[in-house]
Amino acid sequence: MIKIAPSIICADFTDLGREVARLEAAGADLLHFDVMDGQFVPNLTLGAGIIEALRPLTDLPFSTHLMVYNPDPHIERFVISGSNTLTVHAEASVHLLRTIQLIKSFEVQAGVALNPGSPLTLLEYVLDYVDSVTLMTVNPGFAGQPFLIPMLAKIERLRTWIDERGLSVALVVDGGVSPDNIVQIAGAGADVVVGGSSSVFLEGKSYQQTIGALRCKLAQAGF
Repeated sequence: MIKIAPSIICADFTDLGREVARLEAAGADLLHFDVMDGQFVPNLTLGAGIIEALRPLTDLPFSTHLMVYNPDPHIERFVISGSNTLTVHAEASVHLLRTIQLIKSFEVQAGVALNPGSPLTLLEYVLDYVDSVTLMTVNPGFAGQPFLIPMLAKIERLRTWIDERGLSVALVVDGGVSPDNIVQIAGAGADVVVGGSSSVFLEGKSYQQTIGALRCKLAQAGF
């Protein structure tokens, strides 16, 4: 089953505790936290304190996406905050394999993310060491951008790499996911989709409605 990971940066920040409860009740499989430093991407978002405050409120896995340069000094803090998976960008880590090993030394899952314009070859020598790969299907930094159609071929190619190597690596798709394209994304090989302002957080609709609509689309297509 394709997992749905609502992106917390799209939630109501004046009521985050209840937002987490609503998302869990609506059937979210995990929660996705985008951490941005204003340098690697042109935006600033939440820090470890928010994750730590929300951790006692749910048993859902927390997946933290570090869109930051030089993530190593921050890893332990985000593990302590309650993150179950830490994802770093291949483009932002000078010694990517060492960073992956550092994450796994804290006994949490390690993920690597790639921007739309970055080639899959950046993963060639680390794919065997990670638990997940996140393919950005919009240019990271801001919610609400449309899905970049050429990324479907990139998803398909990565799916082939993972399967040919016989790896248990989750393929995560992040950016522009909507009811209109989720079947294509699943068909290309995604295991997890990050839901934002074009799928889960739709004005005037409950999370039961939006997550339910995504599940319905997937079920109708046999996913």
